[in-house]
Amino acid sequence: MNRRTELKTLEAWWEKPYPRPALIWGRRRVGKTSLVQEFAKGRRAIFHLGLGRTESGELAQLSLKVAAAQFGGARNLTSRPYSSWEETLDHLASLAREEPLLLVLDEFPEMVTKSPELPGILRAFLDLSREKTQLRILLCGSAVRTMQAIQEYRAPLYGRFDLNIHLHPFRPHEAAQMLPDLSPTMRAMVYGIVGGMPLYLSWWDAGASLEENLTALACRQNAPMIVEGDYLLATEAQHAGRLTEVLRAIAEGRTKHNEIADAVGIDPSRTLRELITLRLIERMQPVTEKSSTRRRIYRLTDNFLAFYFAVLTPYRNEIDRGLGDTVLPAVLDGINDHMGPVWEEAFRDYLRLRAADIDPRTVAIGPWWHGGGQDEIDAVALAGRSRNPVLVGEAKWARRVNGDKIRAQLSRKALALTNEIEHLRYAVCAREEITSTDPNLWCITAEDIFG
Repeated sequence: MNRRTELKTLEAWWEKPYPRPALIWGRRRVGKTSLVQEFAKGRRAIFHLGLGRTESGELAQLSLKVAAAQFGGARNLTSRPYSSWEETLDHLASLAREEPLLLVLDEFPEMVTKSPELPGILRAFLDLSREKTQLRILLCGSAVRTMQAIQEYRAPLYGRFDLNIHLHPFRPHEAAQMLPDLSPTMRAMVYGIVGGMPLYLSWWDAGASLEENLTALACRQNAPMIVEGDYLLATEAQHAGRLTEVLRAIAEGRTKHNEIADAVGIDPSRTLRELITLRLIERMQPVTEKSSTRRRIYRLTDNFLAFYFAVLTPYRNEIDRGLGDTVLPAVLDGINDHMGPVWEEAFRDYLRLRAADIDPRTVAIGPWWHGGGQDEIDAVALAGRSRNPVLVGEAKWARRVNGDKIRAQLSRKALALTNEIEHLRYAVCAREEITSTDPNLWCITAEDIFG
């Protein structure tokens, strides 16, 4: 379990005298259910998973779970199940008069599809039962748009949550904790291939080689990475038009708005906004620019999807035809190119973790470039209200690099960024080793990021 911060937040919510509901939401496979199960250990709890049943079907299943929990009460829920959500909530509230009871409604959006009045019923229950019961309600959901919508102004449950946790994939240092038997370099490689989803990280066999893992996970008919990629795209494409085409265009290097539009044949603005909401892509701009700048590009934030599109998709037909073994060398050859942007972002993420060490006034860390992409710097840190540059850094997906040479290149590039390059701190990142005669050069390796 690697959600320590979220668990502490849930503990604080639980300890409140009469907390209003908690909300946990995020993409499928991100680990919501595992988090809630870990939190519920040792507590009186009822779990109900919404599967899009009719209202009577959902209530019948929930009745069986309450009956099996044997929390007392005179009612026989096996022979006389709940007949309405109002009745359900009132009965569970009565079971929580003396001590707390956790009610988890997992995949809440699925329940709302067949009971659209449920948010309004829940609001009325919360307003009428305030400080009269110790029932603690936790709503979970993977439908990101629906979970956002129930929090919006004018929605029935607006303003009625004491806790809101939007669960995201693991960051590099968090993903590393799921791969304890691998070297830091291999942890970086695995993170670059499968991304930060706990489920995908759990697929990796630490006792097998890179080639063996890729054969099992990606180069077989119905391999997990191919099946999961297809499922993810099919699921999200129901709500975002041209999603697959836009993602493929970005993965293939068409990162500007006009380039994406040319690739998909329509204005992609709406789909791009949807993909940003889903955190499948992000809009990048020079860290020194204002949000209104037109100098922006798009990149896939999900390493799994980036690998799926850029490395696997070109050989998809051959893999489906059983040529996985002969395709494998080409897939392996594509990994280093794929890892370049992944490594740069992992480098920036590490610098954000160490922001206070860079400068206690650090306000932003991101990439920088000017003009048509000249003098690109992988990481620039800005400090203070004036947003002065205080650090520049370069990340190379190479085992060993010459730090002095890269520092000199950074210094030349930085002249287009600031006139005070002598005050800058310099950082260089490589997989395993950085040679340098400069004791002030900040040398960062996979051991630091994924150690």
